[in-house]
Amino acid sequence: MRTPRPLPDAGTGRTLFHWRSLRWKIALLVATACCGIALTVGLLVHDTTYERSMNDGVARAYTALDTALSTETGGGAETGADDLVHIPEAMPADLVRMVREHGSGALYDENNEYAPRMWAGRRMPDGQLAALSVDMTPDQLSRRALDRHMWTYSLAALAVIVPLSALAAELPNRRLRRVARTARRIASGDLAARTAVGGRPGDEITEISATVDSMADSLQDRLRNEQRFTADVAHELRTPLMGLVTSAELLPESEATDLVRNRVRVLRGLVEDLLEIARLDAGVERADLRLVALPDVVRESLARTGLDARLTVGAAPAVVETDPRRLDRILANLVVNAHRHGAGPVEVGVEGATVVVRDHGAGYPDSLLAEGPQRFRTGAAERGRGHGLGLTLASGQAQVIGASLLFSNAAADDGGGGAVATLRLPRAGD
Repeated sequence: MRTPRPLPDAGTGRTLFHWRSLRWKIALLVATACCGIALTVGLLVHDTTYERSMNDGVARAYTALDTALSTETGGGAETGADDLVHIPEAMPADLVRMVREHGSGALYDENNEYAPRMWAGRRMPDGQLAALSVDMTPDQLSRRALDRHMWTYSLAALAVIVPLSALAAELPNRRLRRVARTARRIASGDLAARTAVGGRPGDEITEISATVDSMADSLQDRLRNEQRFTADVAHELRTPLMGLVTSAELLPESEATDLVRNRVRVLRGLVEDLLEIARLDAGVERADLRLVALPDVVRESLARTGLDARLTVGAAPAVVETDPRRLDRILANLVVNAHRHGAGPVEVGVEGATVVVRDHGAGYPDSLLAEGPQRFRTGAAERGRGHGLGLTLASGQAQVIGASLLFSNAAADDGGGGAVATLRLPRAGD
């Protein structure tokens, strides 16, 4: 029997505000895509509007220049002729150079941010330069208003789209969380858990949930077969074993007889352990709970083992509600395991409703700490020989009496390290 290990679980509130959640990743992706689209469209519209404004400004400037030159040549005095400039120093230097090289030219002068002007110039037949500028302020204000409106509406769209995308991502996110919860339950030992996540065929989440359910079915079948095999083997061995026990008792006293009887006792203990495991696997074991003084039960259990163990009782011994027979079985297995696979001294401490059994050997192997005790697996050669049933039985009996049994290793600087088994019992009235 495997001891279920507590697995981390993400609460709803924690998942809701966790920035690594799939919901916020989708919202971030949507927001990034929207920003990219808005930026691309904004730049495109801005450049197009700017180019059209410049083209219109050039056309207006040339039209005004031609009108002013016609007016000046005809001797009229209409508006526009007064704005005509012939002095190069009064014109932008770039415009002067452009007109002298090409005979005409246009230049947008935005040195004055609040009064930008579009210049147009021509070289007259007599070599004299003529230029005129038109006010571009209305065009500039229109472009700025357009840019402002585009930014405003883009931000407004993001303010609506991002929450909507987060809400839309909630449904698949919820289904994935349900699959994760089911997987955690299966990993902790609840092989009857199923995802029950519906969806259309071909949907990735549906495929994941179906795979998790199939995995749970396979694990449950394998566990049932293993439990059935263990129970069958134990029951099949019990009958011939009784014959061996009887026959061994009838043998004449000798050194060989003592050896046979010893091996028969070992085999009988193994079969009894297998039967006990089979009952624990079947879930038929029930605890006979009553109030007991924990230090007294621990002291009597240590005495029955006949093994050396240093007992330490805290200042506030507790009265616990437990099954003394099963508690004795747990403590005996832990102490025997400490002597068989660890190194002395073996220490047993009682503090409140907690019992700690520690040896000073090499400690538990990493596989046991990660997966819990496994039957017929001792985990490491340095832990000695054995069938791996003692800790398995202790874990199973702890579940029956409602206690928690945790395995760990002491630090090397804490008295030389060693394996530590911590048994926490429910107090009376809890």
